[in-house]
Amino acid sequence: MITAEEARAYYQGADAAHDFEHVLRVLRLVERIGAAEGADMVLLRTAALLHDVARAAEHAGGPCHAQAGAARAREILRGHDPARVEVVAAAIASHRFRSGRPPQSLEARVLFDADKLDAMGAIGIARAYALAGAMGQRLWAEVPAGYAGRTPDQGRADFAAEEHTPVHEYVFKLARLKDTLFTPTARRLAEGRHAFMAEFFARLDREVAGEW
Repeated sequence: MITAEEARAYYQGADAAHDFEHVLRVLRLVERIGAAEGADMVLLRTAALLHDVARAAEHAGGPCHAQAGAARAREILRGHDPARVEVVAAAIASHRFRSGRPPQSLEARVLFDADKLDAMGAIGIARAYALAGAMGQRLWAEVPAGYAGRTPDQGRADFAAEEHTPVHEYVFKLARLKDTLFTPTARRLAEGRHAFMAEFFARLDREVAGEW
């Protein structure tokens, strides 16, 4: 439905955590997970290639990139079978951690899982610090008690009023991701990535305290 080179043009000016390299990593993950789970690979690859097409607009003050991205995908794919386009659009609309809209189709669940896996492990930590650097955040700050228990909506509102660092992002979001995944294949892949993050941030705390 769309090639990687065609999709690349829609990601000009994206930030380092959501650029076309992120898209390609998600594409590789959906190919691995989707093949194991029996997904429609044409629809899945298309959804992966277009899942963040509205991310830059959201960062500029636009609407939720998942919903806007679904609408944009419908425009880009105009002329293809509408029913198949809608599967792609629905997957994009429900891929976001904070969307509150659970993915319904197998393809949507695989896309969700692949996108979350790319926010975990070594690459997830690298992405968190890339965004932190762009936003002028500190490397480390103490996380308030109860921070991990906040809902996505509460956390998003608090970020505007409180200091947010990659440590906060780990406690609030990254540490939760393995429990949000839908497919058995993704859950297996998540184990090692989650363990790496937990070890990294535990060691970071100890080094900040001068213990190591």
